[in-house]
Amino acid sequence: MLVEQSLKNLLEAVLLAAGKPMTEEQLLAVFTEEEKPTIGVVRAALRDLQQESEGRGVELVQVASGYRYQIKPEWVSWVSRLWEEKAPKYSRALLETLALIAYRQPITRGEIEDIRGVVVSTSILKTLTEDREWVRIVGHKEVPGRPALYATTKGFLDYFGLKSLQALPALPDIMNLDTVNLNLEVPVPVEEESSGVDVEGDSVEQDELVYDQS
Repeated sequence: MLVEQSLKNLLEAVLLAAGKPMTEEQLLAVFTEEEKPTIGVVRAALRDLQQESEGRGVELVQVASGYRYQIKPEWVSWVSRLWEEKAPKYSRALLETLALIAYRQPITRGEIEDIRGVVVSTSILKTLTEDREWVRIVGHKEVPGRPALYATTKGFLDYFGLKSLQALPALPDIMNLDTVNLNLEVPVPVEEESSGVDVEGDSVEQDELVYDQS
């Protein structure tokens, strides 16, 4: 079995090389049976790495899909200059739609339109569901027409550096869209890679929907 410092060095190297969040189980998979540490030992090493990153330019954080290294928010504006392509800027309409889905999920398109008072464009839903994979259909509401119900994905949580929906910043008055601001600091992963869209654990009201089985 690796000594403590060697284990931390290995975990750091694996997380940096992976370029995506990794769960504790995925980290354990890099060991042979003979050298595999216990999950408690791995967790302790990860906690040490998190503490040791406090004085560095990168930090080890736990998001919905696991652990990852990312650039600290205060250095994002400098690091982003490495890429010629500018980060996408999203319209107010898209951010309002995303905010409503995040805070009111599961929610139908019609309910979003009722709150915003305008039609939600197909291009906005395509961006959120297909291009960014921040949102997916989790079922259909049991009302006439059975409209689709939208909820956020683990990809949404990962992108905004959140471990769970409970980590969303407080938004006391979602009805007042003039004050809507996600107020989320967007992290820059050391090597960003698109994550999956498994939403296991997302909260949905069981009596309002029937899940798609496809």
